[in-house]
Amino acid sequence: MSDLKNEKNTIENSCGCGCGHEHDHEHVQTMTLELENGEKLVCPIIEIFEVEGKEYISLLHPDEDLALLYGFSEYDDDSVELTEIESDEEYEKVSNAFRLLGGENEED
Repeated sequence: MSDLKNEKNTIENSCGCGCGHEHDHEHVQTMTLELENGEKLVCPIIEIFEVEGKEYISLLHPDEDLALLYGFSEYDDDSVELTEIESDEEYEKVSNAFRLLGGENEED
């Protein structure tokens, strides 16, 4: 898992084509992650979902075929905060829920 710099972020709407948004195609929501080493990753948001009363977010790594899973909190000022999933037990529950959202069996 990446070393996420713990600060509030915002969700951006982008289609990635540099257009003036006067056309028909889906716009992708992205989140820019700033890692502790200063690297910034612009990650498309796959899904925001709930597990046992807590919200989580799945992001697509921009350079790898990899989903990044984090705890997710959204605030009244439209900022969001991501938190790393600390325990193996919590990560297992969240990753299983994420796989089920994609239609995969838990045993896959």
